[in-house]
Amino acid sequence: MKVIRIDGHFDRFEELLALILASFAYMDGRIDPPSSARALTPETLRRKVEDEIAFVALAERDLVGCVFCKPEPDCLYIGKLAVAPWSQRKGAGRLLLAAAEEAARELKLPALRLQTRIELSENHGTFAAWGFVETGRSAHPGFTRPTSIEMRKSL
Repeated sequence: MKVIRIDGHFDRFEELLALILASFAYMDGRIDPPSSARALTPETLRRKVEDEIAFVALAERDLVGCVFCKPEPDCLYIGKLAVAPWSQRKGAGRLLLAAAEEAARELKLPALRLQTRIELSENHGTFAAWGFVETGRSAHPGFTRPTSIEMRKSL
């Protein structure tokens, strides 16, 4: 398995969307509000690649994972970390996170930041095992209860 940065030559946005939707499908009916992944299209992914740092994990030629990273003043925000259900627990997530860490170091950013939904306790455990710690909770617009947990990893 290898990780590559998505650049202007990448032309597999339909496959990338299918990967993200398959990876996030287990959230359907579990989280409220629904994941913003449902609003993605091949065109919005193309624009995200232009605006953010993005990586894909490949097993041979198969897309098995991705991550989008957005530089912020004091960290690199990790979004849409997705691993295909058939490839989970094989190291793709760790490889993608390692690529994000390297990108943060190149940008001289001292930490990674991500958000995970309150309901997805299994994700909280995975991110904690990868060195992330909870730093706060927030609510999506229109909600009075926390809907997301913010986590950071110092580099």
